[in-house]
Amino acid sequence: MKYLLNQLDPTTGFLDRNGCLNMANDLMTRARTTGQSLAMFWLDIDRFKQINESFGYLGGDNFIALVANRLKCKLSNRAEIGRVGADEFVCMVPNLDLVRSEQMATELMRIIEPELELSGIRIRPTVSIGIAILEPDDDTFGFLERADRAKTAAKKQGGNRYVISGSEPLPGRLGIMLVREELEIENKLHTALENGGLQLHYQPIIALDGKVQAVEALMRCRVNGENITPTKFIPVAEKTGLIVRLGEWSLLQGARHARCMSDAGIITKTAINVSRLQLVDPKFSQVLNAALICADVSPKLLELELTESLFMDISDTVQSNLRVARKLGIGLAIDDFGTGYSCLANLKDLPATKLKLDRAFVCVLPHDRRAFSVVKAMAQLGKELGMIIVAEGAETTEQVEALTEAGVDCIQGYIYAKPMDDISLFSWFKERAAL
Repeated sequence: MKYLLNQLDPTTGFLDRNGCLNMANDLMTRARTTGQSLAMFWLDIDRFKQINESFGYLGGDNFIALVANRLKCKLSNRAEIGRVGADEFVCMVPNLDLVRSEQMATELMRIIEPELELSGIRIRPTVSIGIAILEPDDDTFGFLERADRAKTAAKKQGGNRYVISGSEPLPGRLGIMLVREELEIENKLHTALENGGLQLHYQPIIALDGKVQAVEALMRCRVNGENITPTKFIPVAEKTGLIVRLGEWSLLQGARHARCMSDAGIITKTAINVSRLQLVDPKFSQVLNAALICADVSPKLLELELTESLFMDISDTVQSNLRVARKLGIGLAIDDFGTGYSCLANLKDLPATKLKLDRAFVCVLPHDRRAFSVVKAMAQLGKELGMIIVAEGAETTEQVEALTEAGVDCIQGYIYAKPMDDISLFSWFKERAAL
């Protein structure tokens, strides 16, 4: 069965989520035409989160590639396989009844369970499996949902087992949300990239002396008149790898915006969010240089915002890309600090110039004195490392006063400005200049 190359997952060589949907459609049509049965196995690697936390995202990708190779070697002539999530696979096998499907699930568990070596440590992986046999009234999403729901039940029972669809409790719309809604969002992201549905909005970062220290570029997505919130499309983009294309688009548009502000006499930095998947690519420095050349902008007018989860993977490639950025004169900001994967041992190795404290600490000020103490300690730590300290999410005068007392340098929040498009931003700067 042949599929387009752009439907292949780069880590495993299996079909990606869209490819899996097409595969399911094709196999279901064939099964109904021939009168054969069709079995679907939804596999979820147990404890994969711990592997990511222990070995970093690159280690996690290597682990998934090793597992995928086992499946490929043992099943390539008997099954169609796709990757539907970071640690999840779908395996579809024609002409299997329920008894033989249970035998197949046991075989899948045995294929995956032998020890694997990762960074000199031996790991014995296990898997949770959901089984669904095609029924006459199944549509594609319903078929996928039943297998996913059975897998979730296997996971809740402790993992390292299989569950047959129909024997598990119903968990509402979990499966539909995972399959249908995420696939729809992924399709809308493709449409936005192709048809100009993406836009950057900008939120100022204000120093205590009132000067605009930077503006952060925040992506917005609108498709066919519908606004898709970042909380919905960013996780899907990260899961599917589209975050790289979105990030490259954002980098170029942000650089062009910085040039426009400079031409208008507004000299401040434009901060652009960069994902982990961009930074683990050895070609990132080339993409960065290309954006600077296309925009014809000074690197000193740009800043890259790095998610705190990057701390889990300070690889040689990441370090090299960050060094290139700093050598060019581009600033580096650590975003949402204090709530994610903080690792002080890695913090000292990042050539960061700015530390942004997460809004979770700010929203409870000034009443929560423990939060105030944490903010004060993080501000002192950042300054000792030579960083500018920014507090995110400030909305009240009382919060600004507490943050000033705690020692932060800059504030970003609705109290000064909401994110706005470029036209509104230029008007905002003009109004400030007139005061």
